Amino acid sequence: MAKDPQTPLDEELARQEQDADPQPAEGELEEAVEAAEQAEAVSDGVDNPEAEVLAARVEELEQSVAEAKDQALRAAAEAQNVRRRAEQEAEKARKFALEKFVKELLPVVDSLEKALEAMADEATEAHREGVSMTLKMQQDVLAKFGVEVVEPAGEPFDPQFHEAMAMVPNPEMEPNTVMEVMQKGYLLNGRLVRPAMVVVSQAAG
Repeated sequence: MAKDPQTPLDEELARQEQDADPQPAEGELEEAVEAAEQAEAVSDGVDNPEAEVLAARVEELEQSVAEAKDQALRAAAEAQNVRRRAEQEAEKARKFALEKFVKELLPVVDSLEKALEAMADEATEAHREGVSMTLKMQQDVLAKFGVEVVEPAGEPFDPQFHEAMAMVPNPEMEPNTVMEVMQKGYLLNGRLVRPAMVVVSQAAG
């Protein structure tokens, strides 16, 4: 059965139904989205007590972490200083552990030197050579372990390394000059073990 053709009245009714239920335009959708975003932003700005407590707790923890890092750095620096001091003390102990032994050995060296001087005219060449070799061995051993001789004849008097046994007028030398070394001095790794005993010149009266 054929469908009845629409009359002008039917067409008018169909147009009114379309106008009564229109589809939202694209511009209206964008406005709605923007309004929703603004509403969300406003809601984010509203005070939230729980969020404030959480933020304060985070700040407190960050401060605690910073303090812990600072303490760790300080502890590491202090440990390094302690280790350095211990190494320095060990080095000093190693360098000067022989000081007492050297002091006990020096009179032996003095005796060998005096014996060699006394044998200049009386002893045979073989005896002098034997004493000289023994003295040289002693001196070489001392030098091997950092012992240095202080023999300042002709040098200015230095109270840090010399001990004046006498002051003698001498117009041929500058005042306070070492004229004679009565007993040699010695250093151990740069530190004085025994001062040189000397005679010092003074200005002629």
